[in-house]
Amino acid sequence: MLSWCRAARELALKQEEGRTVMYTAMGGEWRPFGFPRRRRPLSSVVLEAGVAERLVDDVKDFIGNPRWYTDRGIPYRRGYLLFGPPGCGKSSFITALAGELGYSICLMSLSDRTLSDDRLNHLLSVAPQQSIILLEDVDAAFVSRELLPTENPLAYQGMGRLTFSGLLNSLDGVASSEARIVFMTTNFIDRLDPALIRPGRVDLKQYIGHCTAWQLAQMFRRFYPDQPPSEGDRFAKLALAAHTEISAAQVQGHFLLHKMDPAGSIVNVAQIRG
Repeated sequence: MLSWCRAARELALKQEEGRTVMYTAMGGEWRPFGFPRRRRPLSSVVLEAGVAERLVDDVKDFIGNPRWYTDRGIPYRRGYLLFGPPGCGKSSFITALAGELGYSICLMSLSDRTLSDDRLNHLLSVAPQQSIILLEDVDAAFVSRELLPTENPLAYQGMGRLTFSGLLNSLDGVASSEARIVFMTTNFIDRLDPALIRPGRVDLKQYIGHCTAWQLAQMFRRFYPDQPPSEGDRFAKLALAAHTEISAAQVQGHFLLHKMDPAGSIVNVAQIRG
């Protein structure tokens, strides 16, 4: 017990030093996962213009106004859904957001076969204070009841002992905890049951899609700050001419191949890998 308390104090100090603590569910409690990570600057995740600001402002408004909820009898919790193609920055943004807020991240997989209704409800109730609960790829655990069994034989059954009704009750049932921020991510929003993402369970939905010309230009300028802005615009134009859809992960991988060669990243833009 003493060693666990000492570890908890050390983790708290790490957060104060500018690191993000990652937790994972072990049995009925949250345990640190790996070493605390250096906080990722929010500016390092380039989403479409205005998207990051909208999400950050919403989260900060929620954190800063608990009494507004209490005075109106509204449960003090907030749910978010980020959806869109893989590699476009959903998880990266959440990590950077946690760093911006000085919060930790509690990562949970709903497809864990050992996860039950009671265990999920307990874990959400005992999550560390000042943390973001992250449920990634929620479509992998539960899909829409509207899909035919022939389309997906596991539809609405879940992958383990966790039931769909148990998940809904954990998110906003009478026994669900307050002062909680939950982020869910999915690559396939159409596979999610409408009951899971209705208001009250998901208060803000945001599409995170393939890179636009604005994003590509901003990423180029961030990676090569000594280059004139016009080069970023040229890179974006050529990239979209060569590829109809490009993810942020693909662009970052391309830049890493040309770390010290901005001209080469433009000349070889058609070689961006899928």
